[in-house]
Amino acid sequence: MSEGRTPAQIEADIVRRRQELAVTLDEIGVRVHPKTIVGNASASVRQTVDRTAGRAYVAVNRAVTSVRGELFSADGAPRMERIVPVAVAAVALAVVFSGRSSKRKGKRK
Repeated sequence: MSEGRTPAQIEADIVRRRQELAVTLDEIGVRVHPKTIVGNASASVRQTVDRTAGRAYVAVNRAVTSVRGELFSADGAPRMERIVPVAVAAVALAVVFSGRSSKRKGKRK
């Protein structure tokens, strides 16, 4: 391998490889530094949260649009034949839950 190469060429190769090794070691040092690890982890968490929040927003927006389409006509007028039963059901649930809550309070005393 060193046949035909001069000592100066061999020395130049050694110097070049030492410099490459120094650069590689510096890169490894940066990658394993705690601040770098924390920064990468934080970025990954932020990205995951942003993605999850975006998906949740889209899902909620679709649900709201669907409910709005059920409760209002295309021209924006309320569909009373659908709104009244929903309102009655909501009031009934509120009464049931408030009755349970007051029964529990009475048992605690």
